[in-house]
Amino acid sequence: MHQEREPAVVVDGLRKTYGEKVAVDEISLIVHEGEIFGILGPNGAGKSTTVEAIAGLRVGDRGRIRVHGIDPWTDRAALTEVLGVQLQEAKLQPKITVQEALELWSAFYPDPEPWAPLAERLGLGTHLSQRFEDLSGGQQQRLSIALALIGRPRVVVLDELTTGLDPRARREVWDLVRDVRDRGVTVILVTHSMEEAQTLCDRIAIVDAGRIRALDTPAGLIDAGTAATITTFDTSAAIDLVSLREMDGVTAAYSANGTVTVEGAEGVALAVIEALRMQGVSPQRLRVAAGSLDSAYLDLTDTPQEITR
Repeated sequence: MHQEREPAVVVDGLRKTYGEKVAVDEISLIVHEGEIFGILGPNGAGKSTTVEAIAGLRVGDRGRIRVHGIDPWTDRAALTEVLGVQLQEAKLQPKITVQEALELWSAFYPDPEPWAPLAERLGLGTHLSQRFEDLSGGQQQRLSIALALIGRPRVVVLDELTTGLDPRARREVWDLVRDVRDRGVTVILVTHSMEEAQTLCDRIAIVDAGRIRALDTPAGLIDAGTAATITTFDTSAAIDLVSLREMDGVTAAYSANGTVTVEGAEGVALAVIEALRMQGVSPQRLRVAAGSLDSAYLDLTDTPQEITR
């Protein structure tokens, strides 16, 4: 399906250093038009440097970036017509009010999104007269998102989208991001939230130490982790955990407070149940769940392999 879409963003061999520190080390990726593309990684992995280079806020030492054919390092004016940015540490002038900021940003674009409905959608309708310095962290974040969307961009970069938002507001912002994508806008989402990435993203790049460790759909990343399925059950009988660990496809087996957990490849649960029957054990409260993006993330950031699809 992706092959039929035009590339919205192309990053080819991006490298960026600060003194002797390598922040981004030969990152290459393609973001397809109309997808939500996630970038995950630990602090200092190079995520923000990568998206700042895409946004033209940093110039790479080496490599090439194109956003709908535009070079963000040499043609910032053209870039601002197609790309909106919400950065994690973005700050406005302290005395500017919410309405003044929305009106000012609207004036930058020939066909801006009507700012009043956007403000309402983001829960800012009752805060229009408040100064930026008097807004809570979550409200400042919502305003930053509104300013990123107000120019009707073809691509929007959202860095730590829901930092400081309560659970209800987070869900509302997720709905807004889906609506934006459904209108054909390409979204690049940098996040620490596994739930957010798994819920929103069509594909995810996991970045560690300046390199892409894996790039796939959320389901593909989970399958590539060592725990594609997690089987848990309760039992009062003695369990031979060693024999479970030695089974084909099992990556971990452990017991805590009477609950046994077996992690392994897809389909291993049936083999575990049969092994328990052979041991004469009848499992209680048996549960089989798909592996999580959390566990896949930990696996993939601990190993140097690259997986791309």
